[in-house]
Amino acid sequence: MNTCNFNGLTGRVVTPDDPYYNELRQVYNRSVQKFPLAIVYCLNQNDVSNAVLWARKYHICLRIRNGGHNYEGYSTGNDVLDIDLSEMNQITIDEDAHLLHVQGGVTNKQLYEFVSSKGYPFPGGTCPSVGVSGYALGGGFGLSCRYFGLGCDSLLEIRMVNYEGCMVNASSQENADLFWACRGAGGGNFGVIVSMTFRLPHKVNKVTIIDIRYPHADQEKQSLFLQTWQDWLKDADQRVTLISRIYNSLYEGLAIIARGIFYGPPEAALGIIAPLLELGGVKYSLKYVTFLEAVTIIGDFYPPYEKFKSASRFALRDFSNCESLKIAGLIKERAEGSVYASISFYALGGKVAEVDEEETAFFYRKANYIVWLDTVFDEHKCKNAAWIADRFRYLESVTKGSYVNFPYACLPCYLEEYYGSHVCRLKKVKEKYDPFNIFTFPQGIGGFYDTNFTASKCCIPSR
Repeated sequence: MNTCNFNGLTGRVVTPDDPYYNELRQVYNRSVQKFPLAIVYCLNQNDVSNAVLWARKYHICLRIRNGGHNYEGYSTGNDVLDIDLSEMNQITIDEDAHLLHVQGGVTNKQLYEFVSSKGYPFPGGTCPSVGVSGYALGGGFGLSCRYFGLGCDSLLEIRMVNYEGCMVNASSQENADLFWACRGAGGGNFGVIVSMTFRLPHKVNKVTIIDIRYPHADQEKQSLFLQTWQDWLKDADQRVTLISRIYNSLYEGLAIIARGIFYGPPEAALGIIAPLLELGGVKYSLKYVTFLEAVTIIGDFYPPYEKFKSASRFALRDFSNCESLKIAGLIKERAEGSVYASISFYALGGKVAEVDEEETAFFYRKANYIVWLDTVFDEHKCKNAAWIADRFRYLESVTKGSYVNFPYACLPCYLEEYYGSHVCRLKKVKEKYDPFNIFTFPQGIGGFYDTNFTASKCCIPSR
């Protein structure tokens, strides 16, 4: 433990002797248990700046946290200073300029409620408590992405506190290299994002929420659904974005679900999704609701927290019949202690693929969809991690790359997996805007300094 005092930190500071520390240190994935030196809840950019300078003074490593949804828990750590932005949650709209301004701590739920009150949708994420800044900086898959693009595609400007505690603006006209990197490289690499400006989409009255279920689906039916899904997606109307999932639940057994949003009426949606309803035994519903109702219904499927291990890949080609059967077979047996195992398919294409892969740091523009393997468990964390590792080997052999917003700690060459040919360019941006690697975490662009080492090995120079 580093020897220091907390003088110089402003905002609300929570330390291990605080009665709420054990509750407040938790992140969404409860299989991650870390013990930060302190958590500072920042109210403004001055609090953020003071936190960065304090950490440099005392040679303390930093983490940046909003919703705490990093799947590997990289927004916290042992003996680090957690900079928590959740209380910086102001949102404003300039309707004349079609601009949306959000502070760095805004969550999907907060943003959806605000924009919907003005009649707008937003290409945000599916889980309500996810932070918008981390979501967008990692690219930003959501159930509007085929229609509006990824979350980062609507991003117009960022304001960031850098390693010197100073404010840096980035847009296509100012610090364009940093702006490029912040659209797909993930959060926490270059500085602390204190505000973002997005382009507003056009107003939308209602959308159709799609829910497709096959309650009893053995390995063969799950495999056939995957074949049907990938064929359907090739020519699917870009107004629809779905997440399809084959799963094995302790309570339901093997089953299939597909859920998403269509920007149009139910009668049009039915014609579009018809190929996904033809396997036999299907149950489906189409509800014509407001955008806020749709994202609320979808968000209600997410628990407030859970214990899980997961890994992601990109599907850049069709799977053969044999490959689909093997993929479905990966979840036929759950790990010991697991209550739910699944493979999800997050639809890409549409507006996502219309952006050139060099225009932003998000590299996998041409992927058909994201593949996500996960296991949710009550106990036996190590056995569930081994279950993922064992199945990941096959997924890796038939896919390319991984999604930085769905990180996997066991990637052998994580930079290339997350960023493809953008690695060298991202390293140059990192060296320019964070030359001392102040913003470091496992799988960070600048490498990682283990916070279990002594302070001298953390290599953070004082100002």
